[in-house]
Amino acid sequence: MSASSASENQDRPQPYAFAGVSMRELLAAGEAAKAVSTPPREAPPVESRKAA
Repeated sequence: MSASSASENQDRPQPYAFAGVSMRELLAAGEAAKAVSTPPREAPPVESRKAA
């Protein structure tokens, strides 16, 4: 292992960087997804399906 490879790991600006995405961006994306997602729809009652 060379000295340059050891220093490369310490020069990262974001300690939680993963694939170029910061932890702040991941949390913001999760909050945005929760804000726009819709709850699962309930299945209609069996009686209404038979009448249709």
